[in-house]
Parts: sequence; structure tokens; C-alpha cells
Amino acid sequence: MALKPTIYKAQVALADSDKGHYEQFSLTLACHPSETLERMTARLLVYCLQWQAGLAFTRGLSSADEPDLWLRDDSGDILHWIEIGQPEEPRLRKACGRASAVSVFAFGNGATTWWKRNADAISMLERVTVWSFDWREVSAASTLIERNTQLSVSISGGTLYVDNGSRNHSLDVTLLHGEQ
Repeated sequence: MALKPTIYKAQVALADSDKGHYEQFSLTLACHPSETLERMTARLLVYCLQWQAGLAFTRGLSSADEPDLWLRDDSGDILHWIEIGQPEEPRLRKACGRASAVSVFAFGNGATTWWKRNADAISMLERVTVWSFDWREVSAASTLIERNTQLSVSISGGTLYVDNGSRNHSLDVTLLHGEQ
């Protein structure tokens, strides 16, 4: 029998002074059995960073044909394809053919090595923007996440400030390729 995902619920108060977004929303995140809490935390943080009406989580790890997050228009066309982790260039090339914009948010112990190996090939792709989180910062932020949690996420100057009411942590996001 297949293992079921662990469900996390988050009440998020988002204050993004960089984009002028001030929102409150409830999220239900399914942490796939093969997914780490750090990766799920990265998905949550990227959702906050990229928030706009219509942004949605997809089946992610459960589907090879979908990104972690996407923004679709009313006709179903993909406006923004968002990958979390260290995707290979062929996957991103395919995403460029399906979406108007493609973003990658790399993290993990091997993210620097991944970028060094793939930078030339990925930089040749149109419409791709690549960002990086420091693995230690994502790992520290994941300690703020509980099965039912209330978070305040503030974004200012490209830095995320995450607070769960009793503890807080900040994370920097580094642009590796593309335009902000």
C-alpha cells in the first residue's frame, strides 16, 4: 500500500513591501512521503515570494508533467511555471515551450554544484529566471513549520522574514540568472 502524504495547514499573513502585496490566506500543503520538510517549506516560501491571484500548487512530485507551482489564465494556458529544487535543462526547455515564464528556485546541499554544471545550458533558454536559497536558511525556516501553523511572512529588499509567533528566521534569495 502506498504511503499517504502528510497534510500541513498554514494561516499566512503576507506583507510583501517589494511588490505591494498585503494578503492573508489559508494554505493546505501535502508533504509527499518522499519529500522533506525543507522542500515543503521552500514551496511555501516560494508561494509567498511569487504570490498573485491564481497562483496554485500542483501535484508536484506526483506528476512529471507539472511544476511545483503555476499560474494559469482562464483559458488554461500556463503563464508562469515554477520549479523548486534542481531541475535538469531538458525539463526546463520543455517548460519554456509550455509557459510564458519559467522560474527555478534552487536549494539544497548541491545547489551550487547544480548551477555550476547547468548554468550555461539553462542560461541559453528564453524566459527562465533562476533564484537560489541557502540550504541552511531553508533548513532553519523549516523548524518554524508545524502541522497547523500561523505564519507572518514579510518580504523586504528580497529578504523573507518568517515568524510563527514564538520564533522567527530570515532568508535571502539570490538571483542567479534572469531579470527580477
